[in-house]
Formats: sequence, C-alpha cells, structure tokens
Amino acid sequence: MNPIRPCRLRAGLTAIALASALLSPVTQAADTSPADQLQHWSAQAGAPGNAAKGEVFFNKRQGGEWSCASCHGTPPTTQGKHANTGKVIAPLAPAFNPKAFTDTAKVDKWFRRNCNDVLSRECSASEKADVLAYLNSLK
Repeated sequence: MNPIRPCRLRAGLTAIALASALLSPVTQAADTSPADQLQHWSAQAGAPGNAAKGEVFFNKRQGGEWSCASCHGTPPTTQGKHANTGKVIAPLAPAFNPKAFTDTAKVDKWFRRNCNDVLSRECSASEKADVLAYLNSLK
C-alpha cells in the first residue's frame, strides 16, 4: 500500500468538508439594521418616524406601571435593568449597542413583548417608527 494515499484521502475529505461548510447557506442574525427597521416601520405607518414623539412615548408611563424607560433607562445609552426581574439589559440605542435592531425576528419579538408590558397591546407602526427615530437619533 502506498503510504501517501491515506494522507491524500484525508486532505481531500478535509477540503470537501471545508468547501461544503463555506458554501452552505448560513443564517445570519444581522439581517437588518436600525435604519432599515426605521424605514420599514415608517413605511408601515405611512409617515416618517418622529424622534421627538418617540422620546415622549419612550419616557411616558402608558397607563400601567411601566414606561420603556423603566427598564431601558433615560436615555437608553447604557445598560438597563428589567424593572421586575432585575435582569441586565444591553443599551437600546444603536450607537451604543451595535447589535441593537439587527435581527428582524428579535426586533419583532421584543416590540411585541415590551409593548404588551407597557401598553397592554401591541405598538402601532407609527409608535414603533417614532421610538426607532428617537433611538437612532441618540449619539
């Protein structure tokens, strides 16, 4: 038996595995951006997000015990803490957290959960656009 043959086989299999991994579709968490999210919700609302309205909305208690700022802080440029559980929350403003608003599924999930906590309903498209305009304005 040729002693070189097993090494060539191993190298060939490694190359095939590497090529397969590189060519496989990879699900990326960063499938959107804060600007894309603002554009999406502004289009859904039929009007551009308004940062001033977003800031008021973010800081105002909406009929319940909490506001967005209750957990995310004012301004939401540093770590927050969940008002009920005490769990640490990464900064919400995209300029202070590069991962903020970069995963569409997470954006949808957290808007749904947080709006239900604060408003006892889902936020409207214009409310989401306004909050995103406010968050994107923080530098």
